[in-house]
Amino acid sequence: MKYRKQNKPAPTHQSALTVPSYHRILVKHGLIEKTLSISDAYKVFLKVGTDPEVQKLRRKVELGNKMKHVPALHLATAMALQSMTKQELEALKLRIETKRV
Repeated sequence: MKYRKQNKPAPTHQSALTVPSYHRILVKHGLIEKTLSISDAYKVFLKVGTDPEVQKLRRKVELGNKMKHVPALHLATAMALQSMTKQELEALKLRIETKRV
């Protein structure tokens, strides 16, 4: 038995699978808005990765878990952001915004 295909309208928003992981990481930690474009989110992610505090925490995470190799930079950055307090995240957000201007 053949089933008829339903013509569904194109989605008006990006699904979670089409958004890159770095975008989801930044949104989860409140560093960017969900509606920010992917290219702009990548620029913010690069700024987050170059922040000295994030680099220090990333090294701690790698040493604490005895990880010799992290396959993706975004994983280590996500783990570093997860270990930050709300005040540290707010301070990071301010530092990123001053770099942006």
